[in-house]
Amino acid sequence: MTRVAAVDCGTNSIRLLICDIMGDTTREVTRTMEIVRLGQGVDATGQLDPEAIERTREALERFVGIMEFEQVKAVRMVATSATRDASNREDFFRMTGELLGRITPGARAEVISGEEEAALSFRGAITDLDPSDGPFCVIDLGGGSTEFIVGTADGEVLGMHSTQMGCVRVTERIMRSDPPTETETEIAMEYVAERMEDVVKIVPIREARTFVGVAGTFTTLSALAQGLETYDPREIHGSVLRFSALRVLTAEIRRQSAETRALNPVVHPGRADVLGGGSAVVDGIMDMLEKETRADSFVISEKDILDGIVASLGDRLRA
Repeated sequence: MTRVAAVDCGTNSIRLLICDIMGDTTREVTRTMEIVRLGQGVDATGQLDPEAIERTREALERFVGIMEFEQVKAVRMVATSATRDASNREDFFRMTGELLGRITPGARAEVISGEEEAALSFRGAITDLDPSDGPFCVIDLGGGSTEFIVGTADGEVLGMHSTQMGCVRVTERIMRSDPPTETETEIAMEYVAERMEDVVKIVPIREARTFVGVAGTFTTLSALAQGLETYDPREIHGSVLRFSALRVLTAEIRRQSAETRALNPVVHPGRADVLGGGSAVVDGIMDMLEKETRADSFVISEKDILDGIVASLGDRLRA
């Protein structure tokens, strides 16, 4: 048995998954997340804010403390949209090397392409799905980008595309009012629709039978739709969101202020201000799917790129 850790640092959050790998079997030990908003202002300035790097350093140091307590032997950390776009990203990577080196000498965060990010997300997201429901389209809606991956139950990727839209990017670039104005929402929807045109051209959307939503915007929408009193991954994982009901919910979210959203216990305080932008992205995705496919719902998965990273570590160990 080998205990491993996966860390995913995106535009909005940093997340940790620790698992035991025993041959072909994986057992989850712990999973946690903190909102650090690493990508704050990157879209406008092209640089990581020093305060955002410090917030991320503090969170990662806590994660490394957990890894040390749990006696983790191997770690892989990936950094996605925010760091790909930043001119001062080396400051961030130097910091991660200092901390992760306490677990594995030489370890540091990796910049991964949108394509590799998509492949890892797909592998993780379909872990618990019925193979007969494939092919699948996994939609990983992050802070700065959204990945679309179509593939089969055995992991063959048929097509993928990473779009430059996410809940933080849309909020900072377009939906700046709180709550957003109707004009801002219209502009955001036009922006999302333009990104969807590329998705349709590049990804074989029509070949998918099941559409899987992953990451915080989708899982929070599931918790809200179910009326959960607390955020419960067991209730969220595998839940189904019908487009008709989801549109009512997303419209209501955009009518609310960030302060009002944050009053709901299932909405993380660090996600409340960008949930309106995320809801606009979800609406645009539904518009595209209704036009191009017969889809009328999303299956929500709590498993995502973290699980894909753990699987990649398992591959390395077996090799």
